[in-house]
Amino acid sequence: MKVLFTGGGTAGHINPALAAAGYLKQREPDAQILYVGNKGGMEERLVANAGYEIRTVTISGFQRKLTPKNLARNAQTVVRMFTASAEAKKILREFAPDVCVGTGGYVSGPVIREAAKLGIPCVIHESNAYPGVTTKMLAKSVRTVMLAVPDARKYFDDSVNCTVTGNPVRGEVLAAEREASRKALGLDERPLILSFGGSLGASALNRAAAYMLAESGKEKRFQHIHGYGQHDEKFLEELQELGFRQEENPQIRLLEYIDNMPQCLSAADLVIGRAGAMTLSEIEAKSKASILIPSPNVAENHQFHNAMALVRRGAAEIIEEKDLSGESLWKKVTKIVSDPQRLRSLGENAGKMEILDANERIYRVIRAAVKQN
Repeated sequence: MKVLFTGGGTAGHINPALAAAGYLKQREPDAQILYVGNKGGMEERLVANAGYEIRTVTISGFQRKLTPKNLARNAQTVVRMFTASAEAKKILREFAPDVCVGTGGYVSGPVIREAAKLGIPCVIHESNAYPGVTTKMLAKSVRTVMLAVPDARKYFDDSVNCTVTGNPVRGEVLAAEREASRKALGLDERPLILSFGGSLGASALNRAAAYMLAESGKEKRFQHIHGYGQHDEKFLEELQELGFRQEENPQIRLLEYIDNMPQCLSAADLVIGRAGAMTLSEIEAKSKASILIPSPNVAENHQFHNAMALVRRGAAEIIEEKDLSGESLWKKVTKIVSDPQRLRSLGENAGKMEILDANERIYRVIRAAVKQN
């Protein structure tokens, strides 16, 4: 079987494709896989690191704020829509896939659209609770739209064939065990609060976390691991200005990048972070209580919709960035962690949302599309 995967722009589009490709290769070692991404996108590095062949087309999105500079960019995007379609058609004819799988991002648009025109079976996966523009645009051209959460179904016409598969979760996250992780991290019996804003950090979240950590350092009731990201050099300075001294607080660990996230997540009692689709799937997989702070700077405000899918089910609490302050975060943290029943309820409800066989479900959809052809 020859399978073409396409998706790019963010890890939330790329990682589901790589997880599905990896599982497919486990089930069918002889399967041929080709990944089509956007030239210059992070998928070039991630896909190559995963060991798959990648080819690229050049595509960009429309700028919504109409400035003279953005109008020129939008004109360039119109041109690229046509050239990307031609590039995609060439790749499709040369590789001749049995099925194409799109996971979102601008690049999947021309690839899936041209594949459908050529009569190649296509399926797409939507990792967010609020579907992206590309997913909605392609929905009626594909055999199946795979959804991470049931909440996304209402955004599609009844004629669109949708099925809930969940988001694939990394095997190392599933395998990590709480007690072993806490022992390896050298933790004591105090609750562990894990906070992070992603690999690049999040300045608003870091400002609030600085206050939280400074206050927590005075009381020493909790243990913390905080990832502040590689692009927020001021965070450590601001923390010191609040009176925090690292040498006086060994129970608080400050990391530029958390490179052992499966272990830290498994050990945590409460997680504080953004509401990216893959982060939430991992929180659900480990049945963790969480305080979610959706990024308002993402397309279609999809992180807010992702967070609310958990909040409505009693599986998380939310602080919108406009309401975020050090005081509001610290107040919510102490309230939740001081209430064992609330902490347990949030975690249990999160666990009820996770679909642990997402990879198998996605594989079955791919296989069914090939059989129907």
